[in-house]
Amino acid sequence: MMLVAGGTGRLGAQVVAGLLAGGHEVRVLARGKRPPPAEITGAQLIAGSVSDPAVVARAVEGVEVVVSTVTGFPFVSPTRVDLQGTRVLADAAGRAGADLVLVSVAGASPDSRVGLFRAKYQAEQVLRRSNLGWTIIRPEAFADLWVDLLTTTAGGSHRPLVFGRGNNPIGWVAVRDVSALTVRAVQSASLRQKTLTISGPQRLTLTELASRVMAVHGWSGDPRHVPTGALRLASMLPGRPGRQAEAALAMDVMAPAHDDARREVAHLPCTPVETVLASDHAGSV
Repeated sequence: MMLVAGGTGRLGAQVVAGLLAGGHEVRVLARGKRPPPAEITGAQLIAGSVSDPAVVARAVEGVEVVVSTVTGFPFVSPTRVDLQGTRVLADAAGRAGADLVLVSVAGASPDSRVGLFRAKYQAEQVLRRSNLGWTIIRPEAFADLWVDLLTTTAGGSHRPLVFGRGNNPIGWVAVRDVSALTVRAVQSASLRQKTLTISGPQRLTLTELASRVMAVHGWSGDPRHVPTGALRLASMLPGRPGRQAEAALAMDVMAPAHDDARREVAHLPCTPVETVLASDHAGSV
């Protein structure tokens, strides 16, 4: 039995589907705030929060590997969900004798300007200090998520919003690639005590990604930009607006990630941005 915490989300649902296709029994722990997607049919569902020790203890019973794909960003404090949730999962996994695969984020560090990245780094340290068999996966920004976001912000103007300068190249990685790596990490004991960073095959700026979104839809003109000064002011706000603004500012200066997952794990998919764009466009028409 495998447990996927956050298994109804964008990444989690694909991980669940991959594990089910591999013949595994799968249990999903999710808050139950959205209907379970069709691809996880066949998994056992438990409603609850990763920060609730009683719920997590019940979810981990009889489990061999726990997978955490949860994040509170941007709606809930990363400290409460990403850090505290990892502590609860790790404690329960330790008592159950289970391994733990944590999906973190590329750029996680103790001094990041982004609260999510600091919380993910601290969550990684929880595993490294534990006696668990663990694997940490650090993906760069999800191409699917940002294509959706840029499409949505285009609105009736058909001009997506780029937050900040948008001139820093980023290795946008498809969710399906991260899901495939996560499933392999669950199945491969040889990947324990390893941290694997995964990027996409192309490095594009946010402005370039927005322009490609416009091109696939046949929209003319140029993307719109939210000025850096406005983002700095917004980053001082509490809650979701502040978290989103600080993340946008960080994307303008973030160092490139070094993809070592594809060297470590053979035959991972390597999905170009054009494929993600085509899939998103096909789903919207």
